[in-house]
Amino acid sequence: MSTTMVMTMATPSLPTHPPSSTCCPGCGYDLSAFDHTHAELLDAQAKIRDLESQVHILNAKATAAVDRWADYEDELTRLRAELSHNSHNHQQLQPQIPHPTTPTTPTTPTANPRVSFLQSGTSRLSALLSPRKSTPDLRTLDTSNRPATRNASNPIPPPSPSTEDLLEALIREKGLRKEAESQVATTSREVEELSAALFEQANEMVAEERRARAKLEERVGELERRDIEKRRRLEKLEGAMNRIQRVRMLLAEADEVESIHTDEDSEGHKSEQEHHDESLHSGHRTSHQSEKEKVNIKDWDHIEKPNEPVAT
Repeated sequence: MSTTMVMTMATPSLPTHPPSSTCCPGCGYDLSAFDHTHAELLDAQAKIRDLESQVHILNAKATAAVDRWADYEDELTRLRAELSHNSHNHQQLQPQIPHPTTPTTPTTPTANPRVSFLQSGTSRLSALLSPRKSTPDLRTLDTSNRPATRNASNPIPPPSPSTEDLLEALIREKGLRKEAESQVATTSREVEELSAALFEQANEMVAEERRARAKLEERVGELERRDIEKRRRLEKLEGAMNRIQRVRMLLAEADEVESIHTDEDSEGHKSEQEHHDESLHSGHRTSHQSEKEKVNIKDWDHIEKPNEPVAT
């Protein structure tokens, strides 16, 4: 059972030549100095594209070869197991006939498949993880797999340098993975710290807002209490003003009544005074008349009685 793998190299594409014009159509600047550099750049880009395509092709072929190698290993293991089972049955059937076997024959099939299968698994892992970096290793693996596939009955383990290269690639991949994990851990830690800081700032802002709101509510309550107290005082002042106005009205009415009474009293007093004056005047008149009458009577009596002295 043998397989051959044909490696085809992609034909490199011809580099594109720069344009024939050596002057800029817009400004007239001479571009002859950049033609060679531009051509080399285009050539290098074409080579890079060709090499990348070749790498992809080789990676695909190496992956297919590794898969086929694993299938071959499974088939060989199955065939060896069947062969050993058949030989054991044949020995049980014919124990007197010696069976020419070498001591190294049963040991090598049991040891080599494990090593080759382990190496093929590591090569597949390295090919999947870093296809570009493990390209030389896959080539050596391919070259080492060719004689093994040709001599399937007596497999030969691959040389040690390829195994060392695979181990180095695996170690390198582990290191890169550790670095990536450390970067991820650092990033996650920074994100957690930033989120914690943001949460703390948000909590502080909420606390400040609550304190400011509590102060405003307290201030509003105090202003409302002052407003209520001012309203009560204003109502009291309005009641006092109303009472004062009523008292003033009552006092004005009392003053008017008193002035009317005083006018009436003054008029009555004047009338009484006049009446008293009239009575006094009439009394004086009556007394004067009575005196005159007395004088007249005395005079009359003196006339009638001349011998008596006249009273002075």
